[in-house]
Amino acid sequence: MKRSTSWWAYIFRRRQLLLMLVLLMALLPQCVSIRMSDRKIDDYFANRPVKPTFETIKVNERSIHYALIGADTLPTVLFIHGSPGSWDAFISFFADSSLYNRAQLLSVDRPGFGKSDLGEPERSLSAQAADIAPLLRRNRSNRKPILVGHSLGGPVAVRLAMDYPEQVGGLILVAPSIDPELEKKEWYRSIGTVFPFRQWLPTELDVSNQEIIPLKAELQKMVPLWTTIRIPVIVIQGDDDPLVPPGNAAFAKRMLTNAPVTIQMIPSMNHFIPWRRPDLIREAILHQLTNNQQTNASIN
Repeated sequence: MKRSTSWWAYIFRRRQLLLMLVLLMALLPQCVSIRMSDRKIDDYFANRPVKPTFETIKVNERSIHYALIGADTLPTVLFIHGSPGSWDAFISFFADSSLYNRAQLLSVDRPGFGKSDLGEPERSLSAQAADIAPLLRRNRSNRKPILVGHSLGGPVAVRLAMDYPEQVGGLILVAPSIDPELEKKEWYRSIGTVFPFRQWLPTELDVSNQEIIPLKAELQKMVPLWTTIRIPVIVIQGDDDPLVPPGNAAFAKRMLTNAPVTIQMIPSMNHFIPWRRPDLIREAILHQLTNNQQTNASIN
């Protein structure tokens, strides 16, 4: 009798879990907003003096879509969003005249997100960097771009600096997922890869799941390459981040042995720094723009 009761309790718990997963998958499309509609973007800039333009380029048979604002004779600042996300994660920076009067701002839809072949994930960080790399060369300024990467956009920015060292002038890493040892093995991710749960996931969340599952291995491939980075790096990290542990900032400090590194640990801050403390990112960008300008002047 005791064994039978335990067995039925086990079955009941399993059915409860399955029901919770079904409800979660069913409700996610209603409660998750990944990107802004074109109409909302138009409304956002309707009364602003300067508006972004949008371009799509073909790279390695992929479509890469991005927004840009500011003169192409100014130095480039390239924003790279997290997972999931789209270029408009940084839309407030496109309304900041203190930035677009000093730099040409670009914000990219990473492969598989937004209008960059939505639904077709790119699991390799090196391949993502190769897809985005042409944006480093589209500007007419003779100054190397500054890359701003949030969350999973952080390791993509780092990979760009590793693979294209002559084309990157600085890194600003915001709550970056960079330490392979801190990547959690989350049990529910594998469930999201099988029928019928994958079919119930919103497209952006499916792409996110597909690129996060191999992230630990991708970060391990980068470990020997950290010493090749010799450009200024600023890491902005919240000390109360439940998604990307603060230890990622310590990892950056430990690994960047040949680069000047500044760590900004923000008390009581979670993962959403671009929306809660955009001022910190703006100050970091302006700081690197000024320093890069002074470096170029001393070289010339």
